[in-house]
Amino acid sequence: MSSIPENNQSTSDYNPNPLDLPQHVAMIMDGNGRWALEQGLPRLEGHKAGVEKIRMILNVLNTAGVKFVTIYAFSTENWSRPRSEVVGIMGILERVIKRETEKLHKNGVRIIHLGREDRLSEKLRMSVNHAQNLTKNNQSMTLCIAFDYGGRTEILRAIKQIVSDGISANQIEEPLLSKYLYTHNIPDPDLIIRTGGDKRLSNFLLWQSAYSELYFTPVNWPDLQTEQIHEALREFARRRRRFGSLEKDPMT
Repeated sequence: MSSIPENNQSTSDYNPNPLDLPQHVAMIMDGNGRWALEQGLPRLEGHKAGVEKIRMILNVLNTAGVKFVTIYAFSTENWSRPRSEVVGIMGILERVIKRETEKLHKNGVRIIHLGREDRLSEKLRMSVNHAQNLTKNNQSMTLCIAFDYGGRTEILRAIKQIVSDGISANQIEEPLLSKYLYTHNIPDPDLIIRTGGDKRLSNFLLWQSAYSELYFTPVNWPDLQTEQIHEALREFARRRRRFGSLEKDPMT
């Protein structure tokens, strides 16, 4: 039976059973722009509010005992948005990395970037690399930031690298391809949470999510609260993951 608190229990009494919880939670942070429009604000203000929400989410998941968190911050398709919005998002990321890296490092968080680096500005690329190098030996939690990331691009990149390395077709198996992905040495996500109401993956962790549990909420990312994260964890604990096989009969 799950020890995740029910809806009528205080979240301050949250005391999860590790066996009931996901090791890796990935999050599609959707609804920032809609939140801003609902507030009568420019879309960029929604992205700023969304970034501020990340700290709370990490605290909740860390308290729950989740060891790996991946956030979908900027997709390969997001480059098609208005230039002013793209430039603004890049600026927000750069400021957040500078502000939060030392704090995360002191709390034992390892930072990993998932995605392309060649299209980032040199200044931003240097900040990302500094954050990764500084925190590479930390073990409290791993935070993967998917920025300029696309699942299809990731798989194509892996295949091209395998071909470039001269590996023959009969040597290519799932474990080998996984080693060429951005997420090598990171467990596949057990739970993917998407906010904002849409019910799709949007090119996020396509290979890794083959057997992930999916949880969708209509709440826009900046409005996400602790209790809603707990509800996603409760829902995960209620599900039975069979990975394509039949569930064993407890009487046999």
